[in-house]
Amino acid sequence: MGKGFGKVSIAISKGLNPEIKDIFKEDNSDHRILSIAFDLNQRKNGAAVILVTKDVNLRMKAKALGIPAEDYTTDRVTNIEDLYSGKEIVEDFNDETLIKFFQPPFDVAAKEVTKKLKGEILPNKYFIFRNKMRSVLASIDQEKEKFRKIDKNVIYGIKPRNAEQTFAVDALTNTEIPLVSLTGKAGTGKTLLALASALQVRKNYRQIFVARPIIPLSNKDIGFLPGDVQSKIEPYMQPLWDNLRVIEDQFGENDKQHQQINNLVKDEKLVIEPLSYIRGRSLQRIYFIVDEAQNLTPHEIKTIITRVGQGTKIVFTGDIYQIDHPYLDSQSNGLSYLIEHFKGEKLYAHVNLEKGERSELAELASNLL
Repeated sequence: MGKGFGKVSIAISKGLNPEIKDIFKEDNSDHRILSIAFDLNQRKNGAAVILVTKDVNLRMKAKALGIPAEDYTTDRVTNIEDLYSGKEIVEDFNDETLIKFFQPPFDVAAKEVTKKLKGEILPNKYFIFRNKMRSVLASIDQEKEKFRKIDKNVIYGIKPRNAEQTFAVDALTNTEIPLVSLTGKAGTGKTLLALASALQVRKNYRQIFVARPIIPLSNKDIGFLPGDVQSKIEPYMQPLWDNLRVIEDQFGENDKQHQQINNLVKDEKLVIEPLSYIRGRSLQRIYFIVDEAQNLTPHEIKTIITRVGQGTKIVFTGDIYQIDHPYLDSQSNGLSYLIEHFKGEKLYAHVNLEKGERSELAELASNLL
């Protein structure tokens, strides 16, 4: 591979090693790879033999045989606990400065605020400034010159219920931020807020496109489901339709907003499809929501973003601790990778939603189970 980089060699499988065959019985590709690693390990002559694979099952089998096995590290987030949350809380904030946020033009020069901050000062980062008397939600602009006050705005009938949701709505409806990511456990409102925000600012875009990867649970592949292709993918898309129905239920059946949603779906201005259907699409002036993005690889995230054209806004939502993909975890999934690498970019905003708002029972289950 070049001076100082070692050599690449190709090992041709001659069938399973008798010891491997005796243990695992089945002759398949995984076991042949394992067999070759086992043979090399037997005659390594002092050299280290390490099996590198993203397949956690294959790594477990290798370690059971005494073969060192590792995952790839180049696409992993080093410390998931320190992953960028998109916000900072500042206690005991100067009241005189805090009052300025409530007076026109409802912003404060950065130099008056930055001396109180402990974390990094990044474009589009959100802040909670508070003292014993009052508090304010604010964001630093892309040029990091001033902090502006953020209000709780109702978006298509949906009102933010906490500070993080308010931050999310601000990022989702800001046309100057073309890339947004939302993380949080189940019930925090990620998908609902993204859909409502898309409907709120729909006039700025040609189409609203909502997609999610098809990752089946409990190894029940899509082939197990009856019917044609559309019938097979429908159950995977149903959670997106459920969120859309929640937004519709904010209005009566005869209300203009309720009818607009039906018209958008009918005219294909609002499209909900599997993410695999993105291939070949032209993403010009589209509000593009990618749900369950934690089930995407870093390469897939890159592929999606590099398809974005002029006037398009792309939103990734997901829970990095709820991964259904067999080869991904909280550190190696594409959503964590995106947050780690885009942090601090002017075109990007991130919000981690912490409090569940679906129901008291759902919040309790999320915390206890």
